[in-house]
Parts: sequence; structure tokens; C-alpha cells
Amino acid sequence: MDIKVFELSGRDGAERVIKPIIKDENLHYMHMVLPKGTGLPVHFTNAVVYMTVNKGTLSISLADGEFKIYPSGSILQLPYMVKMDARNGGEDVLELIVIKAPAPSENPIMA
Repeated sequence: MDIKVFELSGRDGAERVIKPIIKDENLHYMHMVLPKGTGLPVHFTNAVVYMTVNKGTLSISLADGEFKIYPSGSILQLPYMVKMDARNGGEDVLELIVIKAPAPSENPIMA
């Protein structure tokens, strides 16, 4: 039986990384590195989202609410179809692992 091996890159934080590592019918597993002062585009979640803060500090607002701060080691579960604004909220590089499970539908309305 073969084992698939996947690699994370860009972990030094020298540049912004938003990279799908695994994207199949079961889940989407993404690696993100956000240097100080950067963030993700404001968007609606297209699945239930699990975010692990590996390094740094995550600052996130859901549904236009107040920003909340989550340090390294935090794991968040975000609901489907919620507006989110996620940013590097600290002085250091922010590294996230983002898992969407189940994987978003390929239907353009749902994706």
C-alpha cells in the first residue's frame, strides 16, 4: 500500500503563502503563512472550517463583529457561510493550517 507524502513550504515567513496541500472530495487542507501586517481577503466560509494557529497571533472577525485574538496553539471551528476577516494580529509571522471538512461542493453557489 502506498503512502502519499505532502510537504509544507514557505515556513520561514519571508513571503506570504496560501497553498492547498490536499484538495480532494473528503477535505481541503491548506497551509498559510502571513507576514506581519497582512491578512486574507474578507470572504464567506464555503465549508465548516478548522483553523490551527501554528505560529504567531491570529486576529479574526466573524460576521462583521469585533476582532478577537488567538495565540499559537489555538484551534478554531468556524461555521459554514459566515463572513470572516482574518489577519496577522501580531508582530511575528502567522502560520495557519486550515482544514475544510467536508470538502466544499464544486457547485459555484456553495464553493
